[in-house]
Amino acid sequence: MPTSAPPHHVRVLAPLGERHDEILTPAALDFLGRLTAAFAGRRRDLMRERRRQILRLASGSPLDFPMVTSAVRADPSWRVAPPAPGLTDRRVEITGPPDRRMTVNALNSGARVWMADFEDATAPTWNNVIGGQLSLLDATRRRLDFTTADGKRYRLGEQLATVVVRPRGWHLDEEHLEFGDGPVPAALVDFGLYFFHCAQRQIDAGRGPYFYLPKLENRYEARLWNDVFVTAQELLGIPHGTIRATVLIETITAAFEMEEILYELREHSSGLNAGRWDYLFSLIKTFGHRTDFLLPDRAKVTMTAPFMRAYTELLVRTCHRRGAHAIGGMAAHVPGGDPAAHEAALAKVRLDKEREAEDGFDGSWVAHHGLVPVCREVFDGVLGERPHQIDRTRGDVEVTAADLLSVRRISGPPTPEGVRTNIAVALRYFAAWLRGQGAVALHGLMEDAATAEIARVQIWQWLRHRVIDRETVLRLLDDEIAALGAEYPWAPVDEVRALFERTALAGELPLFFTPDAYTAHLVRRAGSRS
Repeated sequence: MPTSAPPHHVRVLAPLGERHDEILTPAALDFLGRLTAAFAGRRRDLMRERRRQILRLASGSPLDFPMVTSAVRADPSWRVAPPAPGLTDRRVEITGPPDRRMTVNALNSGARVWMADFEDATAPTWNNVIGGQLSLLDATRRRLDFTTADGKRYRLGEQLATVVVRPRGWHLDEEHLEFGDGPVPAALVDFGLYFFHCAQRQIDAGRGPYFYLPKLENRYEARLWNDVFVTAQELLGIPHGTIRATVLIETITAAFEMEEILYELREHSSGLNAGRWDYLFSLIKTFGHRTDFLLPDRAKVTMTAPFMRAYTELLVRTCHRRGAHAIGGMAAHVPGGDPAAHEAALAKVRLDKEREAEDGFDGSWVAHHGLVPVCREVFDGVLGERPHQIDRTRGDVEVTAADLLSVRRISGPPTPEGVRTNIAVALRYFAAWLRGQGAVALHGLMEDAATAEIARVQIWQWLRHRVIDRETVLRLLDDEIAALGAEYPWAPVDEVRALFERTALAGELPLFFTPDAYTAHLVRRAGSRS
């Protein structure tokens, strides 16, 4: 990396824990400072544009495929970069936070890819953020071998999944690192530290620095990531085009710019993913003021709903037309418990994966290593020895803007059970998140921030349109807070309740719960140290 320029100082505002100095080296912080100096201003402008877009749509502006980029969509000649080493066959991908146990379990799971998730599955405490980087660094060195206090040994096997890192979204800051007069964008922290320490090691091991990009709203945010990739490769002397990135299409606005997002990242693209829960969250957040976007219980909004079918079929067609992988959504079931319930849940998982494979997806996600065999068996049955089905271009698919927005066909009021479930799930997830846990097993499902987001915005939407009354919600909130305290004596119930009230019961809907929860966590930590 060039050293002639003056150092780009990133200040560490948190106490250093064990081995943190291996990640927060002067050279790594200088690299992170250079990225921040180059791109924090553009990122700030794009976040302002997000807010302007929300206001435009709320005032009645139509959402449609952009006319200005019609030439990009019409041009049949361009394609994304060919699959990189370790990303040709992606039939099963496992997801989870990069703590040490999950890192070993995921890499040994038999999945082709592990998405190491700094975003929805990680509560971004300082120890989680830097500890996750240490886990990934140790994995690339093959130095993960440890025994827990209860005597269980964890060690890496011979055949490991390909690591794909998901950094936090553009909307989040890392308050423990400061550049100039403000915090460093969390996305650059997660990307930059991993890239600095592990990119060359992954290349030397026959893979590469690969990423999942969350919460993108449009092509301009994809362009920003592409420019970050170009600069990062230049700074470390890594060949242009080495990085690969898969974009999660998990916002309604991004669904109208799938081709443009691939085009902006085409030299670094490895496909698109259907992020179903965040997609529904985005739909409510964007159009929650409209009665024709009133959704029923989230359990009733399946992937067979017409507007969800339009979204996934367009994603497969778009990816395969451009030579990119299309990756399906999450199977969140946690194996175990009652045998009959377990078999019923596995049957649902199998049916879901069969639909994805038959629709043309090249692979899919699971949240637990116990689901890897089911997903693999389904995709083996469709793919056989082929690594993917990108040659299936789905020319039969034609999707209009109206198709993507046809929510009215399944809209309806919630059930009493649906209201209570949303409150219960949101409260239990908030309690775990504030404790530092981002992936939480609740009612047989592995839940992450996306689940809590849709739970709380549905409560807000139902209250706004008066399909439920505030008194009922407050009564259920009292009941579930009492149940939470009895079930989890460690839970900060007053703090959890306040967070729910601020993010689900306010007149104006907060765009995400995580910035509020992050601030609450920082305040609590500061109070405990004083």
